[in-house]
Amino acid sequence: MLTVMQGALDMELSAPALRCLQSGMAPRPAVRTLLDRGHGIDALKLMARLLPKVYVVAWLCECARDVPLEWNDRAGVALANAWVREPNETHRYAALNFWTADQKRTLGAWLAAASGWSGGSLTPPGAAAVPPPDKMTALAAMAVINKLSMLDSVAFECRREAFIERAIHLLADA
Repeated sequence: MLTVMQGALDMELSAPALRCLQSGMAPRPAVRTLLDRGHGIDALKLMARLLPKVYVVAWLCECARDVPLEWNDRAGVALANAWVREPNETHRYAALNFWTADQKRTLGAWLAAASGWSGGSLTPPGAAAVPPPDKMTALAAMAVINKLSMLDSVAFECRREAFIERAIHLLADA
């Protein structure tokens, strides 16, 4: 199991954010501390890394549900939702292929990438396996949440914090 400090280092939290964390902190209090001290981006990084990948993707799908989306974004959400409901290689590859085909790197593509990078291999079936780095789902989650937050650039920070608040309860408290 990934510890808070391992996750913080893995996601390259800022030095000020790292100073807010204590050895042995539980995930939820760690993310809450970062939020309360104004380190929203670091809180997002840490939460996205510490949650189980299927929870991350489900959270992203829930956040996207409240926003009017273009057809291609809705398609990416649908692929991610399919993987959440049935996290198998067929759904993961479909999401991964959607990411690969989307040259504009839309919101939907990043959401599909979050599930496509959740495990397995980055190469097609039958090719030598190339597993994605373990933090790739978290990196995709950061892109999704930041893109969703940017839909109202004036309220960017408030929106990002509200998206984090939706899932903070999923983190371990002790």
